[in-house]
Amino acid sequence: MTPDTTPSSHWLPSTISMPRLDDDAVIQIHDFIHQVLDLFEARYGDQIRRFYEDLGGQDMLPGIDNLDDPPF
Repeated sequence: MTPDTTPSSHWLPSTISMPRLDDDAVIQIHDFIHQVLDLFEARYGDQIRRFYEDLGGQDMLPGIDNLDDPPF
């Protein structure tokens, strides 16, 4: 395989062709992506937190004892 055809190269941001969009379309797509991410985190947030806690423990988030408590 050449460097251009390795499986991982297909996922590099520089290989994704992005069309030219007007301002309104950019904002609508941006907002949609954020809404999808919010829904994803609402459904899988506990699993995501557990994964990162298991990966590195609380040391990855110094000074944060409880992720459910608001910062203020």
